[in-house]
Amino acid sequence: MKIRQIQQVLIALLVVSLLAACGGDATPTSAPADSGGSAEPTSSSGQAAPSGEPIPIGVAVAQTSNVSLFGQEQVTGAKIAEQYFNDNGGVNGRPIKLIFQDTAGDEAGAINAFQTLINQDKVVAIVGPTLSQQAFSADPIAVQNKVPVVGPSNTAGGIPQIGEYVSRVSAPVSAVAPNAIRYALDQNPDIKKVAVLYAQNDAFSKSETVVFQRAVTDTYKLELAPVQTFQTTDTDFTTQATAVLNEKPDLVIISGLATDGGNLVKQLRELGYTGPIIGGNGFNTTNIFPVCQRFCDGIILAQAYSYQQESEINQAFRKAYKDAQGKEPPQFSAQAFAGVQVIVEALRKLGDLSSMALEQTREQLNQQILAGTYETPLGQLSFTPEGDINQSTFYVAVIKMNDSGTDGTFEFVK
Repeated sequence: MKIRQIQQVLIALLVVSLLAACGGDATPTSAPADSGGSAEPTSSSGQAAPSGEPIPIGVAVAQTSNVSLFGQEQVTGAKIAEQYFNDNGGVNGRPIKLIFQDTAGDEAGAINAFQTLINQDKVVAIVGPTLSQQAFSADPIAVQNKVPVVGPSNTAGGIPQIGEYVSRVSAPVSAVAPNAIRYALDQNPDIKKVAVLYAQNDAFSKSETVVFQRAVTDTYKLELAPVQTFQTTDTDFTTQATAVLNEKPDLVIISGLATDGGNLVKQLRELGYTGPIIGGNGFNTTNIFPVCQRFCDGIILAQAYSYQQESEINQAFRKAYKDAQGKEPPQFSAQAFAGVQVIVEALRKLGDLSSMALEQTREQLNQQILAGTYETPLGQLSFTPEGDINQSTFYVAVIKMNDSGTDGTFEFVK
C-alpha cells in the first residue's frame, strides 16, 4: 500500500473515532424529502403558530368589587378572543398578549389601571373599563396619551365624545333600552302606569333611566309614577319597594347593577308586586341569577347580543365559551371578545409593526379602528367618525329560572 493511501485510511479512521466520541454518526443525514426541513409549529386551527415578540393589548375591567359580576364575564370573553386570534395567525404572524389590570368598581381603580397599562405595560390599545362611570374618569387619560380605547360595556350618553381616541362596541342605551318596553306592551296591552327606579350614584343607570322615562311618557304616552332612587351599595329597598306598591303600577322598570338590582327585584316580589319587570343593561349577566333566584323569573331585558346569532364567528365564540363555562355566553363576554377583535383586525391592516414606534402604532391603529367594518359575535359593526358604534340588530330576552330557582337562562323572544 502506498504511503498516500495509508494516510487516507488513517484520516478516515480518525474521523470515525471523533464522530463516535461526540455521539455522532459517520453516515450523512438529510431531512425527509417531503418535510421541507424542520416542521413549523402550528396552532389548533392548522395555521402556522404566531411567533416573535407578542403585541401587548390592555384589558382594564372590574375583577373585584360588586362590579366584578360583569368584569369576570369580560375577562372570560377577552381570554377566548386571545386564544381564538392567536390560533388564527395572530397579527400577521405575531401573537397578541392580553395584559389585565383590575379597575375594581370605582373611578380611582380605573384611573390606576389605565395609567399602568399605558406607562408601564406599553400597550398598543385598551379594552375597558367596565362601567360608564369609570370611563368618564379614565378615558381622558388615554386620550391625553393618544392610546386607543374600545369600550366593551360603556353605554351611557357622551362616551364617544370624551375624545378622538375613544370608541365603543357597546350600543348606546338609547338604541337598546326602548325595545324592552315595546315588548312588554305587546304582551300586556293594558299597561297604563309605570314605576321607574334607578341607581343615582351610577352614571350608566342615570343615563339609562332618562331613556326609559322619555320612552314611557313621550313615545308610549304612559303615566309615570314618582321616580324612586337608590344606591348601588344599598341592600335594603323596603322604602322604595313600599312606595312603588302604593302607586299600584302595571309595569316596573329598574336601572341598576346586578347585585342591587337583583335584591330590589327580590324585595319587590316578596312584598307582593306581581306585574312585569324590565331590567336595564346591568341585569344582562347570568350572575344575577343567584341574587334574586326564583324571583328573577320573567324579568324582561333588551340586549345587544344573542348567542343564537348564526354567524361563523359567533358560533365559534359560543362553542369556546360553552366548552369553558358549561353554559351559553352572556352579552358582556361577547362584547369583550368583540373589543379585542376590533383591535386585532385593525392591527392586521397596519402591516409590519416592527419598524413603527409605539406612538405611531397607537395613532395609526386608532385611525384604522374607526375606518374598519367587523363581523363580530354581536353582528356586523362599524364606527361613526366620532367613535360610536353602528349596530342595527338588537334583541329582547326573558329570564327563565329552573324549578329550584338556582339557575336560569336568557330566552330570546324578539
